[in-house]
Amino acid sequence: MSDNMVLRGAKLTDGRKVDIAIVDGVIAEVAEAGSGGIAGGRELDCSGLFVSSGWIDLHVHAFPELHPYGDEIDEIGVKQGVTVIVDAGSCGADRIGDLAASRAAALTTVFALLNVSRVGLQRIDELSDLAWLDKEQAMQAVRLYPDFIVGWKARMSGSVVRENGIRPLEIAKELAEATGLPLMVHIGSAPPKVEEILPLLTRGDVVTHYLNGKSNRLFQADGRPIPALIEAVARGVRMDVGHGTASFSFGTAEAAKHSGVRFDTISSDIYRGNRQNGPVYSLAHVLSKFLALNYSLSEVIGAVTANAAQWLGKPELGRIQAGDRANLTLFSVTGEQITFVDSEGATRIGEHQIIARGVYTNGRFIAC
Repeated sequence: MSDNMVLRGAKLTDGRKVDIAIVDGVIAEVAEAGSGGIAGGRELDCSGLFVSSGWIDLHVHAFPELHPYGDEIDEIGVKQGVTVIVDAGSCGADRIGDLAASRAAALTTVFALLNVSRVGLQRIDELSDLAWLDKEQAMQAVRLYPDFIVGWKARMSGSVVRENGIRPLEIAKELAEATGLPLMVHIGSAPPKVEEILPLLTRGDVVTHYLNGKSNRLFQADGRPIPALIEAVARGVRMDVGHGTASFSFGTAEAAKHSGVRFDTISSDIYRGNRQNGPVYSLAHVLSKFLALNYSLSEVIGAVTANAAQWLGKPELGRIQAGDRANLTLFSVTGEQITFVDSEGATRIGEHQIIARGVYTNGRFIAC
């Protein structure tokens, strides 16, 4: 049975206050707060709270069996104000069926990027043996789970590809083109260099960890973007934060903002270790870092709602509209001062913190 309810007086990021009526899990009406006419079901006073479409985290690791890159779905989903997560390559063709089956016990909606290596993150050098990049097995997985697999994932770091250089990415692009699904590419330590990776990416592909501070990064020592990055953005390649344990630098983020190479999406790259011990903790905590970098609240929330939904090809997940399934996140923005830490131990002082307070998803209201 769905929770029928009215959310009273919640504020949108543009400042408007609204009442939202939900009946049988569907948004029945959205009206100016206090205008009257909306009634029925349990009422929730949302004074002092913001409401957005449900947050979408495009880069998580939600297969708890894997160590160290694993976690429970709802621990990094609805309990943190996130209604939709995309597992970013935890599983290849060998285990994607197990990940798909795990959705049945979760309140969070889950999609997946299929690791181009059939072994996925059962190993951390999953692209070191080209025999594991079995194209037919990978294609069969996509055919088996067409409503679950939304793209491909390739981790292009030296420790992952070993002696194979750029070849795993070439195979990944062949798979992406054959299926019409986009590719998310993790960038890290060379080889291969980012100057080799970016030219292979096309419109709709995603670079995750684009704000890392490693030597193999997208910004030069003086903060200017490398030419290959400018060209990739012009082609429609998307930039994703993918904070993670070792992939977010305040210095790089400030250079990116100054140069105009801004994020399309903000994701956490969260898993058990960096949720419990930092520096990620939660998607809300990552979002708050971008307020400290002087991005507006609407830019920050847009990166985990409309922008993320557009990339998924599911625009209904990124809007609040009568007739749509209710998919909402309630949150507050506090005025307390907080010290934020990046992946390199550098700090910045923020004056505001985003805190998830609850979600309505899949017919239920869940307090955070």
